[in-house]
Amino acid sequence: MSMFSRLAEQKIEEAVRNGEFDNSAYAGKPLPVDDLSHIPEDLRMSYRMLKNAGFVPEEVSLRKECVRLFDLMNACSSEGEKEQHKKLFNEKSLRLQMLMEKRGLGTSGAFLEYESQIKDRLT
Repeated sequence: MSMFSRLAEQKIEEAVRNGEFDNSAYAGKPLPVDDLSHIPEDLRMSYRMLKNAGFVPEEVSLRKECVRLFDLMNACSSEGEKEQHKKLFNEKSLRLQMLMEKRGLGTSGAFLEYESQIKDRLT
């Protein structure tokens, strides 16, 4: 065991003795499974770090932006404002479509099978 591992274990044991973990959300329960088996092993740590930092893939943020712009477009009373939102919506939609084609996400069997469920979840 390395020096850092031993130091980490000592700190954890000390925190347990002091009761610092008694009121955690998962006290007495198993931790949720973070399944990254679909990601190559050498990229898993970086994906986990990005996920924990709140970063999402570009296609997810573009989809959310499209949903937001669509809602704004439908809520506008002025025609000029509606046209502005429609132009932005079209730009973002085109960018999303190009990104999906580039990554092969729009043509994969899994995506085609679950596309409607994904769209329902995002809208």
